[in-house]
Amino acid sequence: MTVLDLDAGQSPALFGQDGELVSVCVSVEPRLLEDLLEALAALEFPVNPQLYHQTAQVSVEFPAYAPHLEKIRGVLTRNGFDAATFTHQPVLARAQNA
Repeated sequence: MTVLDLDAGQSPALFGQDGELVSVCVSVEPRLLEDLLEALAALEFPVNPQLYHQTAQVSVEFPAYAPHLEKIRGVLTRNGFDAATFTHQPVLARAQNA
């Protein structure tokens, strides 16, 4: 792993052999959680999700490499999830905000 400091105002980035490591977040209604987890299980790389339950939504967060973002977006879209439910940020930005 390599840590690169970027310009002022940007979070440092963590890079591995497969590219930049990012934190992915997908938010859904609680009734859709099982469908979301099944969709993520279809990806060709492991997903180790953390679940954050709120009153009207569940956020599923997991690390992934940036080159996999399009695959994640594609699986979500094919399984009926709105692309607006999908966000990502550098994994170290997530650590700084915690």
